[in-house]
Amino acid sequence: LKVIAIDEQLRVIYEDNVHFDKDLPEFKTQGGVYIHSDRLTVTSPVLMWVKALDVILEKMKSSGFNFSQVRAMSGAGQQHGSVYWKKGSIQVLKDASSELPLHQSLKGCFSVSDSPIWMDSSTASQCRALEKALGGAQHLASVTGSRAYERFTGNQIAKIYSQNPEVYKQTERISLVSSFAASLFLGTYAPIDYSDGSGMNLLQIWEKAWSKPCLDACAPGLEERLGCPVPSHSVLGPISPYYSQRYGFSPDCKIVAFTGDNPASLAGMRLQEGDIAISLGTSDTLFLWIQEPTPALEGHILCNPVDSQTYMALLCFKNGSLMRERIRDDCASGSWDEFSKALSSTVAGNSGNLGFYFDVMEITPEAVGIHRFNRDNQKVVSRFPKEVEIRALIEGQFMAKRIHAEKLGYKVCK
Repeated sequence: LKVIAIDEQLRVIYEDNVHFDKDLPEFKTQGGVYIHSDRLTVTSPVLMWVKALDVILEKMKSSGFNFSQVRAMSGAGQQHGSVYWKKGSIQVLKDASSELPLHQSLKGCFSVSDSPIWMDSSTASQCRALEKALGGAQHLASVTGSRAYERFTGNQIAKIYSQNPEVYKQTERISLVSSFAASLFLGTYAPIDYSDGSGMNLLQIWEKAWSKPCLDACAPGLEERLGCPVPSHSVLGPISPYYSQRYGFSPDCKIVAFTGDNPASLAGMRLQEGDIAISLGTSDTLFLWIQEPTPALEGHILCNPVDSQTYMALLCFKNGSLMRERIRDDCASGSWDEFSKALSSTVAGNSGNLGFYFDVMEITPEAVGIHRFNRDNQKVVSRFPKEVEIRALIEGQFMAKRIHAEKLGYKVCK
């Protein structure tokens, strides 16, 4: 959990973080999560998130941070995680005593104590059922921006309902991680914003309203448990009195809707129409501002957090930096300097030699293995010369990014 405070000139005046494994060892998480015995189910304890908030605010207080100067607050949460509030919890949240840390007041508030998160892949059967109910994967993507994904919230809710109908029955509200965090500050249930909501397989991205066929396919009475979605820049209301009494926040401090981490990146990088951003990490992520998207079976279309009338496209490529590091180790003695020299020694277009490199099953496209082609479009099984291999990898990765971006409606300006 990270906190950052900025002044009116956007200068950073305070930042800090809480490391779940190290700072909250009592929850016994690894990387902030529990990986269950089936290796498919991945969850995080909800109370760990609440306690992390308590810890970080106490750290700020002891450092002398002046909470009374905070005019507004917003935030981002990991996309696709979900929190299940037990019946009667809204009153507990509203009436939380400022004498107690929040996690103590809320410890009995969750019908599901371990939240499913973005790493979970245990809902394959629910995904198939949702796609079937909507008339196929492409139709579901056309409605919600994505085909059915195992980590998406609609499928997670469907699993909880089918496996634990009693638990679902006891649930009065379902939050995303982002709207959950906003709820803690608001002192009542915060609505889900359009952007994060469009990563659930439940929101009609064009109408900005829940899709009844999707809701019905997942669980009964779901619309009332989700509340009405709102634009991502909505002012939700003033901060809960709990924070004024315990930390000295001004009662006038505004809470602005929280959103998902990917939409927040688009907003934070100040992308504008036609812009494209690429994050080169363990997985490579590409996101762009799109006016007229064409949802496809690969990638995601989300509502734009900055402009509710436009969209953002998101593509994730699993074979990112680890793949580049393996080719660096094989072809450049483990040195990025040698890798760069080899890349510079070859011409753009690589004399027609091209490669697609997938050590593990790729997300976009769904493929695995090493696929090399020469200038005559013949498949080459043997290795390329080292410098050709390096350029084939880099050009192949970026060509794939462009091709899949264009499929989603991105227009490359000439």
